[in-house]
Amino acid sequence: MTRVAIIAAMEGELRPLVRGWQRESRNGVDLWRRRHGGGEWIAACAGAGAQAAARAFAEAGRDGALDLAVSVGWAGALRAEFAAGRAYRVAGVIDAETGERFTVPDSPGGCWLVTSRGVAGRAQKRLLAEAYGAGLVDMEAAAVARLARERAVRFCCIKGVSDGAEEGLPDFNGFFSADGRFQWARFIPFAVARPWHWPALMRMGRDSREAARAVGESLLGFLDRKGADAGGGAGPDPGERAAADPQ
Repeated sequence: MTRVAIIAAMEGELRPLVRGWQRESRNGVDLWRRRHGGGEWIAACAGAGAQAAARAFAEAGRDGALDLAVSVGWAGALRAEFAAGRAYRVAGVIDAETGERFTVPDSPGGCWLVTSRGVAGRAQKRLLAEAYGAGLVDMEAAAVARLARERAVRFCCIKGVSDGAEEGLPDFNGFFSADGRFQWARFIPFAVARPWHWPALMRMGRDSREAARAVGESLLGFLDRKGADAGGGAGPDPGERAAADPQ
């Protein structure tokens, strides 16, 4: 059986992909499964950050060895050419904490991504772009890449841009719980009381939805090209995949 783990931070990153899949929660990890023929996809999310990604990876692989691990979800753009709402294949991941680099052999034409400990604001994005020459920033991909390398599992990374390089957003870092879950009950009153953030938050909401859809389409296209089981049913139209997968 070909087993593919699809690791994200938040349910919203997976929603367009896992619609209709079997869902369960186990050990604080949300899981979605789809089987067809000799293959199984397991999508998992447990929150933002390296520790949450490790929990999701562990649960996805608990029932059998994995053949492929894919880090998916939202990322911030570090340069203007990476448009909000689009999905990009990642050629390599850099861990900003350790300096480690993880190449992705299946994506030689993709961009580089740097994994940072927190949500990067506009000023930090500029620093990361200068320091690493990367195009995207996230909080989990390096952890997934490291776990995959340790277990000799193939690794792939597809990220959708939720916010552009110069987007002015509030600081989200204070709204994550210790286990990496975003605390909406605290954030919503904060945002309601600050109407100057509303336009940027509305753009981010729209672009995040488009990015999640584009990531799902790009992932289906990648797995189809690699001959992995796509969970039954036809994938997106090739033209749609091309629009979602500019790399």
